[in-house]
Amino acid sequence: MPFWQLYYHFIWATKERLPMISPQIEAKLYAVIASKVKELGAIPFAIGGMEDHVHLAASVPPKVALAFFVGQIKGSSSHFINQEMSLEYRFGWQNEYGVFSFGKRSLPEIVQYVQNQKIIHRNRQEIAYFERIGM
Repeated sequence: MPFWQLYYHFIWATKERLPMISPQIEAKLYAVIASKVKELGAIPFAIGGMEDHVHLAASVPPKVALAFFVGQIKGSSSHFINQEMSLEYRFGWQNEYGVFSFGKRSLPEIVQYVQNQKIIHRNRQEIAYFERIGM
């Protein structure tokens, strides 16, 4: 079994940055994301976000291309929401995403940032670097 320690902070937004992630679907959405992350052989450390975007801290094995990884997560999660939840709108993600690599020592700080998104945004303490979706 190969050894790897690759840590990433992913960010992606809802279609047109619309506030589609309501409290009613948030927990289900995050559970579907975590399940897909594990299915792809990765390790989810934290999932959090706001009504219009999601942050994910995860360790992804080197055999999985990051673009494929994000595409699979976005595709499976939007499919689940549209097929399994009774929404009055069509849920979707923007095509773009942001991804940042970081070292193991930064993991606690990144996990805290991802898990506390609502507090961070409410207090306007966002780290602009981590809130970019498209480059």
